[in-house]
Amino acid sequence: MPWKFLPSNVNDNSKTIDALFWMAIFIVMQRNLEEGRVKKMRTPKEHIEEIRSNKFSIGKDPNPLIEDLHQAVKNLSVEIYTKDVHFLMELIQNAEDNVYSNGRKPSLEFIITSKDITATGAPATLLIFNNEDGFSPKNIESVCSVGRSTKKGKRNSGYVGEKGIGFKSVFLVTTQPYIFSNGYQICFNEKPCPQCGLGYIVPEWVEEKPILQDIQKIYNAAAESLPSTILVLPLKPDKISAVKQQLSNFHPEILLFLSKIRNISVREHNEGSKKSTVSAISISTEIELVTRKNMNAESYTLCLSAQENGGAEKECSYYMWKQKFPVRKENVVERRIDVEEWVVTLAFPHQDRLNRGMSSPGVYAFLPTEMVTNFPFIIQADFILASSRETILMDDKWNHGILDCVPSAFVNSFKTLVLGSDQAPVSSLTHMFKFIPVNNSPYEKLNYVREKIKSTLLEENIIPIETYKDQKCFCKPPKVGRLLPDFRNILTDARTEGIRYDNLSAQDGRKIMSSSLDISQYNGLLNYLGVQQIKSDWYAKCIQSSNLVGRVSEGLYLKLLLFVAKNWESFVPCSDMPNFPLLKYVSSDGSLSRCSVNDCINGSIRLVRANPRDSCPCSWLINWNRAFSCHPNRYFMPEITQNSILSFPQKNTLLEWLEIEVGLTTFNVYTLAKDLSGSIKNNSKLVIIYANFLFHSFSNGFISKSEVDALCSSMPLVDNNGIVNKSRKGILLPASVSNWANFIHPNPWRNENYVELGEEYLNRYNFAGQFTDNKMLINFLTDHLGDFDIPDMYPPNAGFSAADRRLTKENAFLLLEWVRKLNKMSCGIPERFLISIKKGSWLKVTVNEYMPPSKSFLIGSSLGTILQSCSDLVDIPLVDEAFYGSRIHEYEKELKTVGVMFSSEEAFQFIGEELMRRAKCYNLSSKHVILILKFIQCQRQSFLPLDKFVNSVRNGSWLKTSRGLRSPVGSVLYDKEWEIASKVSDIPFIDKTEFGEEIYNFKEELKLLGVIIVLSGNYQVVTDNLKLPFDFGNLKAETILLLLECIRFSSASNELTNSIKSKSCLKTNIGFKTPGECFLYDPVWGCILEVFSGIPVIDKEIYGEKIFNYKSELKQIGVVVDFEEAIKKFGDHFKLNASQSSFSEQHAKSFLSCVRLLKGTQYNFPSDFLTTVRNVKWLLTTRLGGYRCPTRCILDSVEWKSISSISCLPFIDDSDNCYGKGIHEYKEELKIFGVITELKDGVKFVLKCLNFPSDPSTIAPESVFSLLECIRLQMKRTMLPIDDDLRKRLSRNWLKTHDGYTCPDKCLLFDSKWDLYFKPTDGLFIDENFYGSKISSYKKELIEIGVTADLENGCDLAAKHLYTLSADNSIVQIYRYLSDQHWKPGDKAARKIWIPKRREWVHPEECVIHDHDKLFGSKFYVLEDFYDKKILPFFSFAMEVRNKPSVDDYINLWNEWESSEDQLSYDNCSKFWTSCVERFTSNTGNKLCDTLLKLPASSGNDEIVLLEKEDIFIPDNLHLKKLFEMEKVFVWYPQNLAPSSRSKLSDLYRKIGARNISECICTEDPSLLNVVQLKKIDAGNVCNLKVLVKLILGFLACSSLKIEPKKRHEAVQGLLNLSFFETTDSIDVSYSLALSTGNILTKRDNRMVRWESKSSKFFTQMNWKAEIGSFIKYATYFSEVISEGVLCERHDHVGELSELIRLAFVLKFNDEAVEFLMESKNLQIFSEDDEFLCSAVASTCT
Repeated sequence: MPWKFLPSNVNDNSKTIDALFWMAIFIVMQRNLEEGRVKKMRTPKEHIEEIRSNKFSIGKDPNPLIEDLHQAVKNLSVEIYTKDVHFLMELIQNAEDNVYSNGRKPSLEFIITSKDITATGAPATLLIFNNEDGFSPKNIESVCSVGRSTKKGKRNSGYVGEKGIGFKSVFLVTTQPYIFSNGYQICFNEKPCPQCGLGYIVPEWVEEKPILQDIQKIYNAAAESLPSTILVLPLKPDKISAVKQQLSNFHPEILLFLSKIRNISVREHNEGSKKSTVSAISISTEIELVTRKNMNAESYTLCLSAQENGGAEKECSYYMWKQKFPVRKENVVERRIDVEEWVVTLAFPHQDRLNRGMSSPGVYAFLPTEMVTNFPFIIQADFILASSRETILMDDKWNHGILDCVPSAFVNSFKTLVLGSDQAPVSSLTHMFKFIPVNNSPYEKLNYVREKIKSTLLEENIIPIETYKDQKCFCKPPKVGRLLPDFRNILTDARTEGIRYDNLSAQDGRKIMSSSLDISQYNGLLNYLGVQQIKSDWYAKCIQSSNLVGRVSEGLYLKLLLFVAKNWESFVPCSDMPNFPLLKYVSSDGSLSRCSVNDCINGSIRLVRANPRDSCPCSWLINWNRAFSCHPNRYFMPEITQNSILSFPQKNTLLEWLEIEVGLTTFNVYTLAKDLSGSIKNNSKLVIIYANFLFHSFSNGFISKSEVDALCSSMPLVDNNGIVNKSRKGILLPASVSNWANFIHPNPWRNENYVELGEEYLNRYNFAGQFTDNKMLINFLTDHLGDFDIPDMYPPNAGFSAADRRLTKENAFLLLEWVRKLNKMSCGIPERFLISIKKGSWLKVTVNEYMPPSKSFLIGSSLGTILQSCSDLVDIPLVDEAFYGSRIHEYEKELKTVGVMFSSEEAFQFIGEELMRRAKCYNLSSKHVILILKFIQCQRQSFLPLDKFVNSVRNGSWLKTSRGLRSPVGSVLYDKEWEIASKVSDIPFIDKTEFGEEIYNFKEELKLLGVIIVLSGNYQVVTDNLKLPFDFGNLKAETILLLLECIRFSSASNELTNSIKSKSCLKTNIGFKTPGECFLYDPVWGCILEVFSGIPVIDKEIYGEKIFNYKSELKQIGVVVDFEEAIKKFGDHFKLNASQSSFSEQHAKSFLSCVRLLKGTQYNFPSDFLTTVRNVKWLLTTRLGGYRCPTRCILDSVEWKSISSISCLPFIDDSDNCYGKGIHEYKEELKIFGVITELKDGVKFVLKCLNFPSDPSTIAPESVFSLLECIRLQMKRTMLPIDDDLRKRLSRNWLKTHDGYTCPDKCLLFDSKWDLYFKPTDGLFIDENFYGSKISSYKKELIEIGVTADLENGCDLAAKHLYTLSADNSIVQIYRYLSDQHWKPGDKAARKIWIPKRREWVHPEECVIHDHDKLFGSKFYVLEDFYDKKILPFFSFAMEVRNKPSVDDYINLWNEWESSEDQLSYDNCSKFWTSCVERFTSNTGNKLCDTLLKLPASSGNDEIVLLEKEDIFIPDNLHLKKLFEMEKVFVWYPQNLAPSSRSKLSDLYRKIGARNISECICTEDPSLLNVVQLKKIDAGNVCNLKVLVKLILGFLACSSLKIEPKKRHEAVQGLLNLSFFETTDSIDVSYSLALSTGNILTKRDNRMVRWESKSSKFFTQMNWKAEIGSFIKYATYFSEVISEGVLCERHDHVGELSELIRLAFVLKFNDEAVEFLMESKNLQIFSEDDEFLCSAVASTCT
């Protein structure tokens, strides 16, 4: 049994190196011992004793190297794995490598027990049983040895072990393992053996524990039934849990890739069988494998089963694919040097993968790794593993080679699964597609495998397509399209209805995918394979080509419509679906027709349907629609379609689409009628049909009365002239059957848009199968449109001509009857119609025969008597009752409506109006006036109502007054109380001369008519007739008081007040003044009127106390009576005195005294007055001098002393020459007006009045602290930053620093944060020794005025300070500070850098950060040479120093080298061009091309020569390189340059101007026609011409060229026409290379063959086989010549064809071999090629 030890791949650490060293020593010793050993063994025990004696010197002298070897073995066994439990994998691996007798089913069993059968004190013991053939003596010796595995060099024989740790790995979990096999019962111990001092590999014979009987009890079997090999491992206490966990998690799939082991079981043995647990995995069945020689592959199916604790057995079958691939040379590694083939096995689980306690591994190296690939299949191969066995080595080239084979193996297996089952239906194959790796893998290399699988599958016919036939067809994924599921269902249903499809290919040639695969669960897979949906336009073409609309059932037709509806948005922009006739309708002749959606959208067709909820059947609407000839383009859907929609499951969705996109409208009788009404236009026939339609629909109950009424009100009608009228105001019956025509003529309604119905409405009709008798329509219209005749019809709103003539009694009563009916209508009688009746002279009266009703009376006899008493004044027209008889009284209400008067009030009003008409014509005499007054007096005494009479006469101008004829209203009856008023007003008094004293007898009657009798309460008449005298100064006080009384009681006193306002009419203390100049004195606030002299106050001595009763009136005329107005006026005086600088100290004190008096009263100074006083300059100040406003003044006190030394403040002058100290008594009053009395309130003054002394050393710290306190207060109040003006004032040098006095924005305030970079005494910091620690308490204020306190904000100051320094340490510290703060200067001109060693400041342009190549030390200051690397980034981002020299710098350097005579060193040149390659861009190449004149050339002796770039070449052809390599014409390359970098450098050389040697060579083929030694030979001596032509034809037909047959044949015809000749001379070619100097370099070379196309001859060298390596050279030259001759016009394909011909030449143009070659390259010839080839070869042979 090959339990092995020595690892072949270990980690490179010191312990491992030591271990390998001591092992090597031990192996030498071991082999020396074996040379003299007698190999004959007697018993197993004797064999063990011999090993102990001979190998380990037990009983002999000890070996001094034993201790070191022991430690080496220990290190290897412990450190080789990262996880202890990996020893189980090693044991399984060894069991797989063991030997088993025929007929035995290899199995491996693990039992863990709590019994201590080894008597070692172990809490648990693991037993491993394996039914192999057992340990041989050689195996025993291997276990006891180092590096003597029996499996070495046997990897091709099926051994899977690799790591070499083998049995020794058990020491990870046990200190003393036991082996029982073939009579051997031995143990090993990790502790050094006492006899030899070596552990791990020294065997000891087991005499006592454990004994086989103990093992039998645990295994539960007899001794003879025990497996041949048993391992007993007493477990370390700390390993028990891990071992149990690993045993319980044995992955069932571990058996899949083991060729021998078929069963693994795990059992936990405890006391009592009920506590025991058993789990087992096994391969239950194995289907015979199928071998595929063409792929070197085989496939089979394994059924894996797993059972745990007696539960149900779980199974999963796996389709296994095993394929062999030859190992490529570039992937060979030393540890697999003997392996010639990779065997890649893929396992495809058909059910859910078996799993137990762990994620399912995706990669196996015979045993599972821990790699979860996310692939739906398992990959098994002979991978090289990481030392932990958890993963494969991803960067190992051996593994790369295996993974490169996986895509091919997968595609082959997948194609076999999908395409290989000829009899299986397509539906059974689709689940195979779940094996395609759609999901990304967490391993990048496996993602490459995934992408390779994808790219290969895209070129394979693997996707089943829909044929609707029995045969299966497959296409490439990009050539297949997906159908929308709904449409696929429609096609399927249509097929069941007998519809067949000839070709379902899409318009772009794509096939339709099979329905079995085209389902949602495969969406991710199909997207991965790039399978797209069929384009929208295909659906319309499919529906049209298969005539689905016309052939399918109605239910399926609705499904089709639903499909279109759901996908409409995608169909509209990119398909012809909107123009396809998809929609059914009933045409005007009753036939079934179809239209498109666009027909409906553009209005060509209006598709409609019947409302299913309506009682009217569809047929009724369809028939009547036909009667209208489907006008206007309105067509109903077929009745069967409409009924099918009602039962359609998704009718709502379908109808929504039809309504929104198609414009389907749902009609019932009412909506159809409404639609027809608006579309009939001027077709009189359709108008009559419409009336019939309404009549019959109503008659059949399909429409309600209210709906008919509404429709009739707007329906078009045919008038008596046959013209269609759509709008109207009213309707008249036809004249032949009407009454109005006999009563009125001509028709008065015509101009009012009334329609007289035509005679057509009296005829008979038959439409849509419905009969209409004569007069039915007129009766129907009458019922629903109302009566059309007098007196039932409504009149027009116009004059009524019949009322202008005398009416007969009958016509008069007919007119009154009409009025009666109109009164009952809600809309009333039209105004103009009623007026014409009222004013028309058609009513017969007793006076003048006929009169208008509005001037007629119908009254009783009692009222007539009263009216008769007025006969002296006017005549009364009464209705002639004798003419009309008593019937006239039946129409009293109607007579009132038309204006006939009935009451006494109306009679009195009539009398009054008649009198006023007469008064307009001539003046009434005083007699008539007296009669009118007497008439009023008489009627008052009779208690008759006189209101209307009085109202009719009181406004007439018939009463004579002092101002002429006037109306009684406003006239005045004079007496003495009007005397004063008459002096200021021209009042219209009644003319006493005209009427005498008698007029005074009618005071009540005059008062009733509106005459004014008394003055009291009638002051308005004085105001209305005001006539003021010119000289107001002569008016007495009584007159002024009367005028004020008039103002009080007059409602319109504006004229009076305006007149008084402008007059100097009021007596004041300083004479007569206009009211607007006067004040009315007040005992409380009157003191303000005494502050200044010259304020006019009304003289109360003249007007008395009564004047104070007229405050309101005085205020109206402008007198100041209120405090608010007085204070405004006083404010004007205040401003005037202040502006004239006449505001004396006495004025100020008097004003402040008045303010004090008013304090506490109800009189408060208004805000505008306070504003005035505060802003007017009336207070005298010191220092600044002159008057200032209070808000700019300060009342001095002690607390202002410290701040006054640095400010110029406006203090109020309290000297004896001004206000004196007494001004301080008014402190509170002064505060009211804004005077500052405390420092905290005067902060703004301090800040604005700052006045620093010229010598800042005189400024005491207390003054600075006072200023900072002011700033603090200001900041708290405004919550805003200080303004620019204050900053400007603070910009003086007043703050003391260690460098002297300076302004705030040039100072720093020190705190602990600055310690890292600065000291407190550095010049920039404020001098705390001078100010003390208190200065720090004002940090916030100092920051606000510009002092820098925060570390991150001091960069600018530090940078400016930097240039004043010259000490390296200080400058570096500041640089470090600026760098840490990421500071960058704003001014580029100010950027300079200190160079320490040179002690000078330089500009950034003179510096670079790095010069890695050390080429620019003489041109730039390289900052990395002067500064620490931590500061270097600062120079880059802040000073914008270049990180390294630019391309231009390199160009300038090269230009210097070009002009220099010094030898260019290899090192400098290498650095230069390596840097150029790293920087190579298109722009870089252009720059180098424009500036570089020379390029480096290799001289062959390691020297570099610079040559003109026109004479230097790139060796792109190795053959030409070899020919010209000694000519110094090739560009120079640095040594050890990576291939990619070499390629980039070549591209750069080309960009600069170097040319490819292959493009510049001129070749010359000397003619061989005149060569004497020519021998004609058969073509067969050179090649098999037929096979060669066949190969070329296949290439021309099937490669990317795809040349047509005729041109293919022409291409090879020249080859068929060749004559072949052999020459003994070499067939040379001359190569010439022209230089810019005019020199030409020429080389010759033997090409062995030549094809001269002009002469159709082919020459070959006779003795070419004599040269070494000549065969492949000849094959190469031959293939190139043939390819160039055939593809003379397609030179870019020469290389591809040349490679094919060279392979064929190597195969000696063997027909079968070339046939296989063509097949492998997918090349074939077609029938026309075959015919051509046969005929051509036959003719050639003949």
